[in-house]
Amino acid sequence: MATTVREHDRVDTGPETGTGTSEQTTSQSARPGYKQLLRTADAWTFLLPGFAARQPFAMLTIGIVLLVQHTTGSYGSAGVVSAATGVSMALFAPQSGKLADRFGQGAVLLPGVLVHTAAIAALISLALAHAPLWALLAAAVPAGASVPQVGPMVRSRWAVKLNGSPLMSTAAAFESVTDEFTFVVGPVLATALCTSVHPAAGLVAEAALTLVGGLLFAAQRRTAPVPSRLAGGGTRHASALTVPGVRVLAIVFLGIGSVFGGMQVSLTAFTQAIGEPGINGLLYGTFAAGNMCAGVVCGAIAWKVTPQRRLLVAYPLLTLACSTLWAVHAVPLLGALGLLVGLCIAPSLITGYTLVESLVPAAARTEAFTWLTGAVALGQAAAATVSGQLADRFGASAGFLVPLGGTALALATLLTLRRRLSTTRQDG
Repeated sequence: MATTVREHDRVDTGPETGTGTSEQTTSQSARPGYKQLLRTADAWTFLLPGFAARQPFAMLTIGIVLLVQHTTGSYGSAGVVSAATGVSMALFAPQSGKLADRFGQGAVLLPGVLVHTAAIAALISLALAHAPLWALLAAAVPAGASVPQVGPMVRSRWAVKLNGSPLMSTAAAFESVTDEFTFVVGPVLATALCTSVHPAAGLVAEAALTLVGGLLFAAQRRTAPVPSRLAGGGTRHASALTVPGVRVLAIVFLGIGSVFGGMQVSLTAFTQAIGEPGINGLLYGTFAAGNMCAGVVCGAIAWKVTPQRRLLVAYPLLTLACSTLWAVHAVPLLGALGLLVGLCIAPSLITGYTLVESLVPAAARTEAFTWLTGAVALGQAAAATVSGQLADRFGASAGFLVPLGGTALALATLLTLRRRLSTTRQDG
């Protein structure tokens, strides 16, 4: 890893305090931990609005699945529409990240939340009007393309604050926990709103939270990374995807996305099949809670093993945990197995995001993070489509084969190309 910190990557706590250098030194010399991490200057100014802005992300896919399945009666159609949203997000998210690196986060975020809100409103209207599938897909594309990439933006702010610090791994764990907390709350909230208030209520709440949270986060300009067009004198940087390790991680994250998408659709189909649709959010929340708990533990450990080695241990365990989902038919056992799968996801996610800091130059980090987030979305979209088709044709349990297939293929790629994760970046 490059040891030279460029001027715009240094911790900046503002001209009033003048304590940026000493606080960074303190953070880097102390034992990594959440307490030390949360003492980072100005961290709370972007953490709180960032949490609010990304909360709707976990509500989007499940909200679409529940609404479209209600209006069409088909899990296959619901999976296709949610997949269109995920594919669109996966394709556009890296471009959004590249623009944010170059022109600033606020310049990308402000128009994005407005477009997203309008697209969700159109999708809701079309679904309730029983519009044809092609019309739903036409609305789903801009809805996915405009999903605010708040998670990568927050991670990019951490990377600026903690450049070269051992707290980067702790920050990656903290962000994973934050993401998974949204996946505990989001699906439960969306399901409760859709089943007890109105089938469209989940998406209405998603759009409202995206708009309000996104605007609040965009207003926090002080902690935003300096746009590369200003810091680098207009010099264009190569795409983060040109880094071999990022391409490997993208495939790994595709497999993780297949777990999220397969679990969402298959659990929805399973709970509908047994006549208990209200427990869908609870089961998925249990799965997400396992991920969150594992993330808390990973962030609290002072690791002596490299992230590369941790990933090579964690990912096979995830594949193994997914291998018996399809054979389970009892709710308690499915909940327990879902919890185990969740426990195995967080270590892979955390190590993947941690590796970005050592693989990618600072000027391309937001883009790199969005490639990984987009890979999760793409894997989730593909899994939702395949799981929906399998559930329609062969029953709910068949959809659980998708997480196994997705992680197994990604694991084979990881083992084959693992040496590419050892490449360190060179800033400049």
